Amino acid sequence: MPATDLPLLIEAARAAGDIAMSYAKGAARSWDKPGGLGPVTEADMAVNEMLEQRLRAARPDYGWLSEETEDSADRLAHERVFIIDPIDGTRSFVDGADSWAHALAIAEEGRVTAGVVYLPRRGLLYSAALGQGAYLNGAPIRPTDLAELTRAHILAAKPVLNGSHWRDETPPFHLAYRPSLAYRMALVAEGRFDGMLTIRPCWEWDIAAGDLILREAGALCTDRLGAPLRYNNPHPTQNGVIAAGGAIHAQLAQALKPA
Repeated sequence: MPATDLPLLIEAARAAGDIAMSYAKGAARSWDKPGGLGPVTEADMAVNEMLEQRLRAARPDYGWLSEETEDSADRLAHERVFIIDPIDGTRSFVDGADSWAHALAIAEEGRVTAGVVYLPRRGLLYSAALGQGAYLNGAPIRPTDLAELTRAHILAAKPVLNGSHWRDETPPFHLAYRPSLAYRMALVAEGRFDGMLTIRPCWEWDIAAGDLILREAGALCTDRLGAPLRYNNPHPTQNGVIAAGGAIHAQLAQALKPA
């Protein structure tokens, strides 16, 4: 990993924030993607265009995977690849809320080596580079070390409470929610929540940056079966995510049904 990869992502994330923030509430034209894939706005597309031009010009030998760029198998031939979500939490963005994020990552041979999650409306920039720790606005962050799942505050969507997802009954943890997966992961890395969980298949661009930030902070981050996450797959999805400190992660993984 070039030493300048993380500074490159940080600068690009801040530039993305400038573009996104230039659209006032309701000012960005929006439409629904085909196939029920959710909303997209002209702000998403403007951010994506800037990032693709800027990042690919800086690293022409890197592949490209972004939510708002038509995918190409060409990226599979690259040792390193950008994995980008121009705006994670687009519905929140459309509503004029402040919990959407820009999520930028670089993966090398399937492993994330640099990642940034930036929430411009909140002034929060989470960052990590492989082997160098995780930071919020330049200050180091750590997850909680809570050991009792019954006391844990877990970020997840309400459907995870359905008993069909658990080996026995649903564990009695405290449920909270944020619309951006990347932000959920960063909040666990920061220690503001004890864990996060998504049981549905999730796109790589939603979680790549948060995965590294979590692991560099000292948390565990795996798929829902406890397997390591690998990136730049031919179909760029993961089998859910469990992220938490060691004790809470183990209890969530043990309590979940395997499918």
